Amino acid sequence: MARVSADSVLSLMDQRLVAALQCEGRLTAERAASVLGLSPATVRRRLHALGADGTVRVVISPVARPRNGGSAGALFLRIRVLRGKLDTIVAALAAREDIPFIDVTTSGDEIFAVARTEPGSRDPLVFRQLPSTQAVTSLESATILHVFRLTSEWRHQVLTAPERAALTPAEPAPGATASGSPGPYGVDTDALEQSLIDALTPDARLTAAALAAHTGHPESTVRRRLSQLTAQGRLITQVLVDPRRLGLPIEAKLLLHVAPDHLAAAGQALADHPSVHGAFATSGPSNLHAAAYFPDLTALYGFLSRDLAGLGITHVETAIVSRAAKRTPAPVQPVPGGQGRVNASSKSHISRANIT
Repeated sequence: MARVSADSVLSLMDQRLVAALQCEGRLTAERAASVLGLSPATVRRRLHALGADGTVRVVISPVARPRNGGSAGALFLRIRVLRGKLDTIVAALAAREDIPFIDVTTSGDEIFAVARTEPGSRDPLVFRQLPSTQAVTSLESATILHVFRLTSEWRHQVLTAPERAALTPAEPAPGATASGSPGPYGVDTDALEQSLIDALTPDARLTAAALAAHTGHPESTVRRRLSQLTAQGRLITQVLVDPRRLGLPIEAKLLLHVAPDHLAAAGQALADHPSVHGAFATSGPSNLHAAAYFPDLTALYGFLSRDLAGLGITHVETAIVSRAAKRTPAPVQPVPGGQGRVNASSKSHISRANIT
């Protein structure tokens, strides 16, 4: 049998299962089968196959939507480096837990990254470590001021509207969210919930029984808390899959300048576009950042020349991504000897400060 290419396009059935998981990361095979017109056995078999080889992973989203669309505090970093030093800088950044996303562009010397930080803080990475690194030739940072669209909210357009509606959990009822002080990413947890979220972070489809064994809490307690988190809309999952496998080999980063009186409308228009998987109002001269997937360069050109028209955009800079260097969390790996599991990122020997 011929070996399937790592970037070959998935079958339509598999793409529809990916889209179903985007609607509900902990979707059961029975529910997916009922909505998609498949047998539960087929769904279980295909989901197992997609997960077993790492093609598809469902994780807890590393960046949750802030409450009321408010300030997220995270930074977009645009880093240019000396040619020949790109891989070294990427590896050092990827070792940091506070950097969930890293993309390398086709220019060959440019990195786009997201750094989690407190709003208004003097982050050591931005203010000291990267500027003092000889391999870094320039650094731009922009604070996320408002979230219009997160990658975890993007939906692959292979389901019908009724199918998506049937697979998507109901919105939390008013007042259903937990009280207390919202963190910078709008997620409050107590010790029990945090232990569940930590266990689900690299594999959000762990069963309640597996979570109980992993955390030491009774299975009934785990089930109750999972139901509570889900009902409150606080169990935010994200499907990790190479977009090339979905027939979308072109990813573009867009840095846009929009007149202030058009910013909200332009941001929402981008968020509503089926190709856009990220849209954010930011500080800096490019006050609107977006990221989008396309089937080819012709589609990207059409987006730039037609879909952006009339939005009050006065300047566009486009960077095409050559590879996604990091999408956290890393997959879990069996510990030698078969004792438990470890996160793959824990194997790195690059310290947080080792950027030079």
